[in-house]
Amino acid sequence: MRRYLYLTALLLCCAFAWISCSKDDFPVDEDGLLITTRAECYVSDFQLLGSDFQTVLTAKKPVIDTTACTIHAEVQYGTDLKNVYPQFSLVTDAKLDPKITGKVDFSDLANPRSYTVVSGNRQVRKTYTVHISIQQ
Repeated sequence: MRRYLYLTALLLCCAFAWISCSKDDFPVDEDGLLITTRAECYVSDFQLLGSDFQTVLTAKKPVIDTTACTIHAEVQYGTDLKNVYPQFSLVTDAKLDPKITGKVDFSDLANPRSYTVVSGNRQVRKTYTVHISIQQ
């Protein structure tokens, strides 16, 4: 009888210990992404894909200025800039705001689009402006 009482008490202690290790140890943001301690916040690469999911950028690599927070990219002549898919490569644990969920319209070259990179700890925010030019 005592053996069962000890065994029951041990199981209850294990259950309470398991329950106490909840989500509070690993905070997540509104998107369900893990919030980390990383404060880095930058774009490392940028691509622009057409409706066929092939790059529409020229052979020139996009120029990403992490100090001025700008991206300058050149697209091929004749590209339909109303239906392109931008792709950003970000530093580890960072996220992009607004989220890219489909086609994006970059056709208004006079008003470049802006995207904010949010650090892993969600404390640092840097807004990058994407300037698109068309190949001559």
